[in-house]
Amino acid sequence: MGRFRRSAPARNTLITEDAAIPNDIKRVYAVGDIHGRLDLLERAIAAIGRDVATHGSDAVTVTLGDYIDRGPDSAGVIERLAGNPFSTPYVALKGNHEAMLEDFLHDPSVGMHWRRQGGKETLQSYGVMTRALLVGRTNETAAQQLRQALPEKHWRFLQSLQLSYTFGRYFLCHAGVRPGVPLEQQDEHDLLWIRSDFLRSEADFGKVVVHGHTPVAAPEVLPNRINLDTGAFASGRLTCAVLDEGGCRFLEV
Repeated sequence: MGRFRRSAPARNTLITEDAAIPNDIKRVYAVGDIHGRLDLLERAIAAIGRDVATHGSDAVTVTLGDYIDRGPDSAGVIERLAGNPFSTPYVALKGNHEAMLEDFLHDPSVGMHWRRQGGKETLQSYGVMTRALLVGRTNETAAQQLRQALPEKHWRFLQSLQLSYTFGRYFLCHAGVRPGVPLEQQDEHDLLWIRSDFLRSEADFGKVVVHGHTPVAAPEVLPNRINLDTGAFASGRLTCAVLDEGGCRFLEV
């Protein structure tokens, strides 16, 4: 199966490797699933900026993935994030919805599955006609149009996404981890997709896992995990956790 590739990602203002993060980080701003809500992202950017002005710039911002699908402006969200709009260094993690977009570009036959998960809204945000996708015709045309519509800057951002980020006693990822598997040995599919086995577990994962992926009405704080997905695309609530060695507080927009 052929894969869609462009030139290798170039370094820009987005921090894409742990080694590039300053050593004096004392605080992490972790942002939950955005799902095309550029309006809420803008408010989160402003809220983080205000908090940095109050508490200092020795921090990093981490977004937990699922930037696209369902909401009205996936393209706008990627455009904004690709240039690091935050007042801190920035690490962008990968979500299962970014994985589905990549799968569609590599294998358009998965288009109907992606559409049911919100891919239609992403295609429309890039100006791609979705009529063929809606009536079950070949998806190759839509995939080709998306390849042409996706700016190089956006593709570089998508290719730069990391699977996890560790800060002190916190392990940040999109969906969660497989209980019983060391954090450094977690499988990519689990980090992007896991639900019930992780959510039901009361195990000590070695660190507190900070995740999104499964919508909840309010941030969920348990001894072994913190869920930040407050269903922004439907609820109008995007949650950001402020994490440090002393604990966790929230910025909600």
